Amino acid sequence: MDMQFNGAKPLIALFDSGIGGLNLLKVCVKKIPQADFCYVADNFNVPYGNLPAGEIKRLAFAAFDKIAKLNPAAAAVACNTVTAECIKDLRARYSFPIAGVQPAVKQAADLGGRFLVLTTVATAHSPSFKSLLYRYGKNAVVKECPSLAAGIEKNIFDLQNFFPAEAFVKGEFSSVVLGCTHYIFVADKIKNYYGVPVFDGMVGTADHLGEISGIFDHQTNSHPNVSFISGDFDKNRTIFENIYQ
Repeated sequence: MDMQFNGAKPLIALFDSGIGGLNLLKVCVKKIPQADFCYVADNFNVPYGNLPAGEIKRLAFAAFDKIAKLNPAAAAVACNTVTAECIKDLRARYSFPIAGVQPAVKQAADLGGRFLVLTTVATAHSPSFKSLLYRYGKNAVVKECPSLAAGIEKNIFDLQNFFPAEAFVKGEFSSVVLGCTHYIFVADKIKNYYGVPVFDGMVGTADHLGEISGIFDHQTNSHPNVSFISGDFDKNRTIFENIYQ
C-alpha cells in the first residue's frame, strides 16, 4: 500500500490521541476504498482520558485546525473520550461532516443480560456517555480504566507480555463493551478472560463515515492512499502496516 497521500481522491481524515484510532482506520480503508485517508494523532499527549475537559477540547481543536486545511470530504473522531467531550463543538466549528465513536452500549443492550463497559475516566463522567447509559445502559456495569490506554500505547510492540489488569473485574457478564479504541488492541485477552462477545463499534462507525462523506456508493478498483500527518509518524505507520491484513 502506498502510504503517501497524493490528493487524487476525496480525503477522509481520522483523529485520535494515539494509536487507538488505527483500529478504525483499518476498517475504513477496507470498507471505503473510494477515498484516501490521513491519520492525525497526538501520541505525545496520550492518554486524553485522564485530562480535564477543557484541555481535551483545546487539543482536539488544534488537531482539527490542521485537518480543516486539508479540505476533507469528512472526518472522524476516532477517540471515545474526544467524542464524549466535544463532538458537538467540533461539528459546530467546522463545515465538513464529522463522525464520532461511542461505546457500543446499544449493541450490548440488544444482546441482553448484564454487560460490562470499559471506559476512560473522562468518558465515564461525560454527559454524552451518561445520556447513552440512560437510554441503553439499564443493565450496564461501568469500569473506569485510568491507566489502560497509556499502558497499551507504551507496550504496543510487546503486547504478548502486557497484562491488562484494569480490564478484569469479578462478575458474570453477557458481553463486554470496549469504550476506548486503544482497548481493541487487547480485545482477544479481554474476550478470553470473560468468555463472552466483545463489542467495539468500529464497523458501524466506518459505515456512518462512508455515508456522511457522500462517497460510500462509489466504485473503484484502486486502493486508498494513507498518510500520517501528525504525532509519532513512524510508530503509527508501523502499527498500521502490522494490523492491516
